[in-house]
Amino acid sequence: MNSVKIITIVGARPQFVKAAAVSRAVAEFNRKETPITLNECIVHTGQHYDENMSKVFFDQLHIPRPDVNLKVGSGPHGRQTGAILEKLETVLTETKPDWVLIYGDTNSTLAGVLTAVKLHIPVAHVEAGLRSYNRRMPEEINRIVADRLSTLLLCPTPTAVSNLAEEGITEGVHNVGDVMYDSVLFNAELAREKSDIMQTLKLQPDSYYLATIHRAENTDDPDRLNSIGQAFEQIDMPIILPIHPRTRKTLGTACAEIAPNVRIIEPVAYLDMLTLEANARIILTDSGGVQKEAYWFEKPCVTLRDETEWVELVQAGCNRVVGADTQKIVAAVGEFEQAGCLLPADRPTDLYGDGHSAEKIVALLK
Repeated sequence: MNSVKIITIVGARPQFVKAAAVSRAVAEFNRKETPITLNECIVHTGQHYDENMSKVFFDQLHIPRPDVNLKVGSGPHGRQTGAILEKLETVLTETKPDWVLIYGDTNSTLAGVLTAVKLHIPVAHVEAGLRSYNRRMPEEINRIVADRLSTLLLCPTPTAVSNLAEEGITEGVHNVGDVMYDSVLFNAELAREKSDIMQTLKLQPDSYYLATIHRAENTDDPDRLNSIGQAFEQIDMPIILPIHPRTRKTLGTACAEIAPNVRIIEPVAYLDMLTLEANARIILTDSGGVQKEAYWFEKPCVTLRDETEWVELVQAGCNRVVGADTQKIVAAVGEFEQAGCLLPADRPTDLYGDGHSAEKIVALLK
């Protein structure tokens, strides 16, 4: 029997969710009688090391424990990426995989693709082709480099395929849909059964907004954070804010001075986050993943960034991109409230595939 060895590289919260879907598809493939078996080895870079943002993901999503944990921790971009490069080179040299599988746009993604190509190992990039066209975002640089160097470019949308074509990249490009949709479909029912976050926080459905802020453009800029905070203060609705460690660091003692309608909680586990999203009235976020989850749960989304990679959501009327502008945030919330917090009836419902993206990825890898 032929064996295909895959090294999966994860290091940040959204990557855990995506990897879970593909790992399940790998296991399902191996249960079939075929002349090929897929051997997956999970390498956790340790880019996110907070207990609530890594270990609990592996527990809840039934992902096998990482075979390797590089334990790089947080730090400046150059230092963090360099530490992953150095440690990952040893792992790839020893394991000699047939594929390196990378996800998204983090420093772990960048280090993964650079290490692999220098060792002449083909790379498959899940979530290829996304562009914000804002090169001040470190994530944008990571995406561009990963797409230039990858052998398989696994796109979540037709727009992503078009973005690559405009850059002259057409070889190895496949629109497989979004693996995050696979995960939401798989975990939404589990969340309804197992999550008690609504009872713990004493929340009622449709009685609060949910906010997340984690992008460096917001968390590292006190002025932007202050503008977002002023908007929250003008919103006449309780706002639940699971706070990212970086956001807490920037706010410092100001955490205690945030508007009284904002309830700060610790980062929540994936199933709890799905539950909070499913029961929120409106979602305000700078997260790409949360923007899509809002759409899947049929929730209006206000994006606290100056641009979004998920332009389909804006075109469909499900998402308003407002940056950190106080008045634009308040106005976007008002528009959604005026519409009864209902998404447009004529919106497309299949923007991100059919929920079988992971199976398509596995078929290409084998």
